[in-house]
Amino acid sequence: MSDWKPRLIASDMDGTLLRWDDTVSEATVAELGRWRADGVPVVLATGRPPRWMVRIREVLGTGTAVCCNGAVLLDLERFEIVHEDPLDPEVLESVTTELRRQQPDTWFAVEYGLEFRHEPIYEPRWDVDAPGVAEATLAEMVAQPVAKLLARHESMTRDAFVDLVGDVVGDRATVTTSSTDALAEISAPGVTKATGLARVAAGHGVGPEDVIVFGDMPNDIAAFRWVRDGGGRAVAMAHAHPDLLDVATDVTGTNDDDGVFAFLRSLH
Repeated sequence: MSDWKPRLIASDMDGTLLRWDDTVSEATVAELGRWRADGVPVVLATGRPPRWMVRIREVLGTGTAVCCNGAVLLDLERFEIVHEDPLDPEVLESVTTELRRQQPDTWFAVEYGLEFRHEPIYEPRWDVDAPGVAEATLAEMVAQPVAKLLARHESMTRDAFVDLVGDVVGDRATVTTSSTDALAEISAPGVTKATGLARVAAGHGVGPEDVIVFGDMPNDIAAFRWVRDGGGRAVAMAHAHPDLLDVATDVTGTNDDDGVFAFLRSLH
């Protein structure tokens, strides 16, 4: 694949495109600009909700972002949601009831596209005072479809809690994580970054064999498998979770070492 070049570039944000200080290097921005000038779309594929995309929009400007682990597609230029695959209230109620029965100290929050609701006891780590953020009861939160359900536990380890959530949820929804905390991210069944990326790529007439994707966490695994199995390049950051490294085709430097920039630059 020495002369291989992507027709679509996809990248996770936190821990991948963004450095640990939440910025994108000038070199990376310039490199992405060169590819876009050659007609190669740049797609962000993130667990972040749309409301966390304002600052990156100021950096990259245009394109489609795959948000909430594939549940939401956001047009960055217009800042409009163009597609959504939500979790149904019936599933939300059954999943939250069973999780709380098995682990009473599980706290919940939900993403509604541009809004965020959390139980009073749930402690948001970011954007606590941002517009669209509010407290609500669990009954209120699960009464309507949501883009993503968040379940947090303050004393269990991340992997043990995510495994527990996965066992409880079964095939009713998709469970993943992108956090170092015991935080499980729950989406509609079958919805992953892979499904979101596939939809965006198809809109550009691109298949997985022509896609390069960068990531660092377990919520990138589905996208890595889609790209790898289709003949594209799935590039893990040097510090990536071991489960993601297992399905990668390549490894690059860390986010603070501008690993995305370095790998793309090597393809010229």
